[in-house]
Amino acid sequence: MARNIINIEAVFKAFGIRPLLDDVSLGVSEGERIGIVGRNGGGKSTLLKVLAGIEPTDEGRVSRANWVKLGMLSQFDTADSDAIVRDVIIGDAKTHEWASDSKIREIFSGLFGGYDSDLMDRSFGSLSGGEKRRVGIAKLLIEPLDIILLDEPTNHLDVEGVDWLAKHLRKRDDLAVVVITHDRWFLDEVSETIWEVIDGRVEAYDGGYSAYVLAKAERIRQQNTENARRNNLIRKELAWLRRGAPARTTKPKFRVEAANQLISAEPAPRNATELLNFAENRLGKTVYEIHHARLEIGETTLIESLNWNIGPGDRIGIVGVNGSGKTTLMRTLAGEYRFSAGKMQTGITVKAALLSQHLQELDPSLRVIQAVERVALQVELGGGREISASQLCERLSFDYEGQQKMVRDLSGGERRRLQLTRLLMESPNVLLLDEPTNDFDVETLTALEDLLDNYAGTLLVISHDRYFLERVCDRFVGLLGDGSLRDLPRGIDQYLEMRVQQIKTKIKNAPKKEISDAEQMRLMKKNIGKIERKIEKVQKEERELLQRQELAAFDHQKLIEIESDLKRVQTQLKELENEWLELSLQING
Repeated sequence: MARNIINIEAVFKAFGIRPLLDDVSLGVSEGERIGIVGRNGGGKSTLLKVLAGIEPTDEGRVSRANWVKLGMLSQFDTADSDAIVRDVIIGDAKTHEWASDSKIREIFSGLFGGYDSDLMDRSFGSLSGGEKRRVGIAKLLIEPLDIILLDEPTNHLDVEGVDWLAKHLRKRDDLAVVVITHDRWFLDEVSETIWEVIDGRVEAYDGGYSAYVLAKAERIRQQNTENARRNNLIRKELAWLRRGAPARTTKPKFRVEAANQLISAEPAPRNATELLNFAENRLGKTVYEIHHARLEIGETTLIESLNWNIGPGDRIGIVGVNGSGKTTLMRTLAGEYRFSAGKMQTGITVKAALLSQHLQELDPSLRVIQAVERVALQVELGGGREISASQLCERLSFDYEGQQKMVRDLSGGERRRLQLTRLLMESPNVLLLDEPTNDFDVETLTALEDLLDNYAGTLLVISHDRYFLERVCDRFVGLLGDGSLRDLPRGIDQYLEMRVQQIKTKIKNAPKKEISDAEQMRLMKKNIGKIERKIEKVQKEERELLQRQELAAFDHQKLIEIESDLKRVQTQLKELENEWLELSLQING
């Protein structure tokens, strides 16, 4: 039977007058896989911090088993900026220990391409956001932990990195995982339970994200049916009162439908034929025709010879390795860059709009609705359908109160939503989205997908969010960093298979890296220094335990506990001294 790791009982936590957690009781057991969803600012990260013991509660109790080893990955990756990456991840572990451990080698290979990667010798402060995120994940996965708490672990990871992390966590039966992420594909792959944080409550659903969506829909259907039943009874009661005579009614029976019954009558998310007709009316037959084009940045050639035809109504997802040219290609289509050779023909009616990864400067003195209405008051969706600026704001989760907020008071996610809203108000017929899902919660992502279902134009998307890509795109292309753009008829699965094969070939053909005698000597001296520091730390712990032993001379139970700790520490000290002696003999010959 799985042991309990963390329990929270009747927890209340508020910031200002707004309760984020209100009388919440729940627990995590060994090996559990829990995904947390909810709106931005709804309390997801607060719940994770309460579980970790980082955030104190206003009321209630949090208890953790005393044997539990817990690790947490926050949204902000921190370490000494001057620290070497290898030391940040491995710490004081001996080189021969981690280099010979197949599990650690697998983690290095999956996240960095191998433990001999050039990144290992760089300082932490020189890393990009994605590289820092991988370092933080590697450190957690290598440590002998019982539970890890992950706050947006897929941020800055590419599709390949997300796929590897999901597969690795599925194999780790020894590890409990609680994860906050807007990546619904990752939630589906990893989670066995979903916690939804909503209005201060935490509602639990069995299964991953797909099961959560079905169960949530079923709950709403039951609630709507119950409301309809109550309204019907009220009407009957009113009729009885007006007639002035008693009336008897039979209580209707309600049968819960199976999930497939629930969605059987639901139409496809978009009518491809109808949207294509609208797109052709707005764009004509030509959008982009590219022939023998070369894409370069400085001295680097990203794509050697590109032949690509993008037509009206195409919905294309672009995936690829970091640095392969995805964003540069998108900005070239938007007219910000030019191909260094070849030809690109753009349709005469094309009106392209690019949502980049960088937030545009907005007037901080404006309200949200004013910032949107400055672009346009109405926007055409296609087929004669129009919605107002306020309605579009609502579609992207800016309710009336949100529309009245000042731009200067918006969070990063809200600013990105505002940027996207303003972009759509321009009525573009070609929409270029570069990582549009960054900082969006699941509810906003669902609203955006629903909006894009009705978009009658050409759509190109770069995203690490696999669920979003597969939901809104019909075709996929890939950049593997080899100077070519590949069609991917089987989608992202095909891309991942090609990357695995590419990495295997690279490893097979790579020259063997040999460590010189001088480098080996340097590493051994470095390890001796680490062992000496560790010995000092353990000796200090031993002295403290001996002092406690003297003070607890008449407390039998405490003496047993101290004796157990003392035995462990003395064993550890002996092992460290043996390691120090072994390395000293090697250095001194």
